[in-house]
Amino acid sequence: MNNIHSVAVYCGSASGSQPVFADATLATAKAMVEAKVDLVYGGGRLGLMGLIADSVLELGGRVYGVIPQALVDIEVAHPSLTRLDTVANMHERKARMTDLADAFLALPGGVGTLDELFEAWSWNALGYHAKPFCLLNVDGFWDGMIEFIEHAHRSGFLSQSRRRQLLVAETPAEALKLLDEAAAAATQGMVW
Repeated sequence: MNNIHSVAVYCGSASGSQPVFADATLATAKAMVEAKVDLVYGGGRLGLMGLIADSVLELGGRVYGVIPQALVDIEVAHPSLTRLDTVANMHERKARMTDLADAFLALPGGVGTLDELFEAWSWNALGYHAKPFCLLNVDGFWDGMIEFIEHAHRSGFLSQSRRRQLLVAETPAEALKLLDEAAAAATQGMVW
């Protein structure tokens, strides 16, 4: 990787209903460590979040977590990261993760994953950053959302330029390659 050195991975604090989600998470950790890409994530120890952090650490990679104090208080913070930043709230968490990451990757997850992904996309579209983002479409997990994005585009609410920003990959290696290429081509400014 020449253009990305850290990736914020958004993923579930649950493990999901299928083993393929954990398998893809472990494969993502392996691909990131092999590419010497640091992990930035939400700082939790549960679900896919905890799994990717543990795996990156076990493989010798670096993990930077960002977690709101409220989640530290209920003991879901990961205890053994390279660095864990505790912030006041979710707004500060997302802003700090954006500062730390060169790109964003969404694995399967729920409302938190969607929130983080769409905020990263909104900020990119508005020119607050020019960092690329990608869906890892594990076993078709994101198919319904991809179809909805196409629907929004066809309905005139999402320009072709903004639609093209959403990268989709089938494997972690492909995702990292797409993110690295997009980072190289990125230009600062609003995307209409």
